Amino acid sequence: MNSPFRIAVINDEISQDFARAVEIVSKEFGLEWIELRSMWNKNIVRLDSNEVAEARRLLERARLRVTDIASPLFKVDWPGAPQSKFSPKKRDTFNADFTFEQQDEVLDRCLELARAFNTDRVRLFDFWRLEDPAPYRAAIDDKLRKAAEKAARRDIILLLENEHECNTGTGAEAARTLNAVKAPNFMLNWDPGNATMLGETPFPDGFNKLPHHRIGHVHCKDSQRKSDGKGVEWAAMGGGVIDWVGQFRALKNANYHFAVSLETHWRGAGSPEQSSRESWHGMRDQLQRAGAL
Repeated sequence: MNSPFRIAVINDEISQDFARAVEIVSKEFGLEWIELRSMWNKNIVRLDSNEVAEARRLLERARLRVTDIASPLFKVDWPGAPQSKFSPKKRDTFNADFTFEQQDEVLDRCLELARAFNTDRVRLFDFWRLEDPAPYRAAIDDKLRKAAEKAARRDIILLLENEHECNTGTGAEAARTLNAVKAPNFMLNWDPGNATMLGETPFPDGFNKLPHHRIGHVHCKDSQRKSDGKGVEWAAMGGGVIDWVGQFRALKNANYHFAVSLETHWRGAGSPEQSSRESWHGMRDQLQRAGAL
């Protein structure tokens, strides 16, 4: 596809069967890029050497390149702080159940996986969202800086995702964190959908607060007001409130050329596969309307 962006899909939004996800992304959607998060009901961090080799074989056969390792790094409670209401407690997220004490190992493993899958990018977070992060914010920022320093020694870029359940959730909060962590290999995984969950209008409001040259990855999903008017829920791309045509056009005008990756989340079509298929159709239409495809 002729686009200024690396158009991709997060594999496990389609299926935990990695071969099936690869087939749909490469053959049906006709894409050249894929984002890796979990497969075969295992978080990517937990893949053994045989599974990594099999995943690489499937990717090479399909001629798919990897945008980034969508890791769970720092998606844990900050030690010493009150437990976040978003802390999973007895559930995990995307087959990740790591502790704070394991985060250095998670980072090291992600840096290894980036090299194994021939990408220079690893996604991370900044800990489960606190009611009042102020007493811990300086220490959290320092933790992010040290992670960026370690990644820089491997020539890896860290991508902080604005996640509504973590301490950086909106464009405004992302601008603050980027200003605090100035490492050139520390960039933003801009997620407009997540920003809507905290009441921000991501485009143009949130986007215009960001240093555009530090956006290193974009997640694409849509959202809408719930029918009862109380809160926000996921929607198919093109079926929600986010101005994705404007967002894609603005990214193109800012000379952004990294990934725009479909993270469906919406399950209104009955199955992850069919929901991703319908969301991809909406995303493709919006890219075309924005002059980015």
